[in-house]
Amino acid sequence: MATSTQTDLPSPRSDPFDISASSAAGFSHNIRRLWQWMHPYRLRIVCALLFALLTATAAVLMPVVFSRVVIDDILMQSYPLHAPDFGQKALTAWFSELSGSEPLFAACSLYLFWMLLRVVFGYAFDILFSSAMQAGLNDLRRELFAHVEYLPASFYDRVRVGQVLTRITSDIESLSELLSSAGGIVAELIPFGVALSVMLSLDATLTTEVSPFLLLVVLVTMGFRWLSGPIYQRIRETHSRLNEHLHENLSGIEVVQLYQREGLNAERFAGLVGGNRHEESRAINIETAYYPIIENIAYPAVACILWLGSQHVQQHTATLGSIVLFLQFSDMLFRPVVMVGYQASIIFRAAVACDRIFKLLDWQESLAVPSQPTPLPADLHGRIEFKNLSFAYETGSAVIRNFSLAIRPGENIAIVGATGSGKTTLTRLICRFYDVPPESLFIDGIDIMQIAPAEIRKRIGVILQDFHLFPGTIYDNIALGNPAVTPEAARHAAKLVQALEFIETLPLGFNTVLEDRGNNLSQGQRQLLAFARVIALDPEILILDEATASIDPITEAAIQAALIRVIANRTTIIIAHRLQTIRNADRIVVLDRGELAEIGNHNELLGKNGLYRALYEAQFAE
Repeated sequence: MATSTQTDLPSPRSDPFDISASSAAGFSHNIRRLWQWMHPYRLRIVCALLFALLTATAAVLMPVVFSRVVIDDILMQSYPLHAPDFGQKALTAWFSELSGSEPLFAACSLYLFWMLLRVVFGYAFDILFSSAMQAGLNDLRRELFAHVEYLPASFYDRVRVGQVLTRITSDIESLSELLSSAGGIVAELIPFGVALSVMLSLDATLTTEVSPFLLLVVLVTMGFRWLSGPIYQRIRETHSRLNEHLHENLSGIEVVQLYQREGLNAERFAGLVGGNRHEESRAINIETAYYPIIENIAYPAVACILWLGSQHVQQHTATLGSIVLFLQFSDMLFRPVVMVGYQASIIFRAAVACDRIFKLLDWQESLAVPSQPTPLPADLHGRIEFKNLSFAYETGSAVIRNFSLAIRPGENIAIVGATGSGKTTLTRLICRFYDVPPESLFIDGIDIMQIAPAEIRKRIGVILQDFHLFPGTIYDNIALGNPAVTPEAARHAAKLVQALEFIETLPLGFNTVLEDRGNNLSQGQRQLLAFARVIALDPEILILDEATASIDPITEAAIQAALIRVIANRTTIIIAHRLQTIRNADRIVVLDRGELAEIGNHNELLGKNGLYRALYEAQFAE
């Protein structure tokens, strides 16, 4: 049995999105990991923090002007010489003398000046910090997408696409909300530090007496984190299941409507919504208890400042302006902590999203690639050889059993068999979507496990019954970004597979923009584009997996005639259920439950009265 390799991770059968072991320590580690995406934008972050410091300075000087200069010096005229004013009294006197205005007018003008600087510097901080955070997350999103693009097919055998979509979209958005909240908290924490240092310089005793209220806020926040953390994790899980359900049902809407599953799907979706609503309601119940507590703790602190501060004023150890300044600074002390409380739901939701993102990003499942891959020769002949190959998907029993076959260069081989006999699996192994046992599959005599997967796929063209068209023009879907496929080469390929005629009838020809999944073309026209896409690459090995199943008989006959020229001098493997399409194959391989049952040309196999004859007669019984 072949399985994909992994490094420092659980068994491939484990869930790559299991975050049951997440913790606060893990979240702290993940937040530190985010720095590697923010590091390229560190200059913006440093400048933003500088503007935050300037904003904090202006925010602190505004109440200093109001309290120490206006109240104590101008109105009360009780300004003690030892009380710090950070130069605001001298600056007010200088401006009053320079402008010839009253000291009160000069003080009010200075207050407005600091307010204006606070607004300007705050705006600069928001712009720089937000742009750095969004640029870093954009890089993370791109890296995450590139990572899932390179994960092997075995990963997607176990994981739903909706789960991956949730990580790249809504989970990244949760991180965006987290970092935006972090910017607001940083903008408040710097004034917090400045205000605390000023309060200590003004009256260390009163500052110490108020500090227990801050400790109480911290304890309440920690308790909220302990209660709500698991709930937010379950909210993210239910949200992920909602996305998965939406993706699966909307992508298959035609089947849903055809089999009248609208009611059943709506009922299942309602159950998922109910589960999400239950967890959201639990979170809301905790939040509605937490927010009033965290908000109202500040009011007893204000009362404490008024009570104790009044005593200090009466004892002539503090001025009225000092108490007013303390009251204004108390808001700067409590506001960051209260903001953390308000942002707690965002932070805890983002903690779960962060775990999920890094769990996926750290999932290192990959195909085994030798340290020094053997290159395929430039003049690849296309000889393919299976030697006692056995293979099983990770979640099931063996699909291929002791399969041996040598395909000669340029030979046209057809593979037939009942559904589930392993036909498509053989072609996926040739394309190196899975690891196989060493010395069991060879291309031109080279063990496929010694060749880089990307190197193999450059030399093999695959045409599937169920293929994908990308957004863009018809030419874009033929070239697929390959600069070697020029417009002339695309035109030649389209002509070779009988697609040029319908392309030229379109208003913009090869520049016609395709709608979602190519819905402005018929199924047969989309299939012809798939043929042209592969032929334009000029591969040495060609695999057709039910490639003409969606084409009408007339078009199919024209393509079969074209294929005679296309497959000349190419090793070709054709998988087909309609046996009339492979009657001219050089050899026909008959599979039965993963084992080689028969081999020969059409007439030879009919003469054996074996499985092929039974399949043939069943198909043409009428």
